[in-house]
Amino acid sequence: MNPLTNTRNITKLSQKELSINGGKTSWHDEYRDSAWIFVGGLPYDLSEGDVVAVFSQYGEIVNINMVRDKLTGKQKGFAFLCYEDQRSTILAVDNFNGIKILSRIIRVDHVKDYKPPKDSDKLDDVTRKLMAEGCAPNKEMIEAAEDEEVLLDYTPDPTLKMIKSEAIPKDPEGCERSKKKKEAKKSNKRKSKKKKSSKSKRKKRKQQQSTSESNSDSASEDSSENSPRREKKRRIR
Repeated sequence: MNPLTNTRNITKLSQKELSINGGKTSWHDEYRDSAWIFVGGLPYDLSEGDVVAVFSQYGEIVNINMVRDKLTGKQKGFAFLCYEDQRSTILAVDNFNGIKILSRIIRVDHVKDYKPPKDSDKLDDVTRKLMAEGCAPNKEMIEAAEDEEVLLDYTPDPTLKMIKSEAIPKDPEGCERSKKKKEAKKSNKRKSKKKKSSKSKRKKRKQQQSTSESNSDSASEDSSENSPRREKKRRIR
């Protein structure tokens, strides 16, 4: 069957389950004894760490088997994951099935009876270690994390007295320098304001002068036009 049809069938099952109110049984109950899921349609550039980073949103991943070519070592686009809690498989199937990763639609489904592959001579050390130990955190890692949490949760003794700021001797030279800096900043601000105001006043004066000059020019032109008319009237009289 086409992988896209499989993804659509799984989404239809989940939608039917949501539409039925008060349903006691679920199609996920058939796989309650298996914590493995199948992931298909993966981009070929992803590694085991990338897949674990994506699918660990819904639970702790204990083991992963990404199928690779025996000769080239390239992954074939599908993998098998094992969760620590079986309920995480339901969340992964319901939420990850049909999503796009790097413009590829992936298919996520339950696996009823999964048997991890046996050790062979062609496997490298990393995959052999993964198959043997899994990718879940070890006891040593958990103990180290707990020790770090204990160190982070350390609180100081409340009986210790805090040093008051008044007891710390102040530097008089430093105080004077800071005061001088503040005064210099204030004076610079005042100077800049004065400069801006003087510039605005100059602009207003220039505008007034230009308007007065234009008015005088227009008046002179009007007088020059009216003078010959007056002379003509006098001659006629």
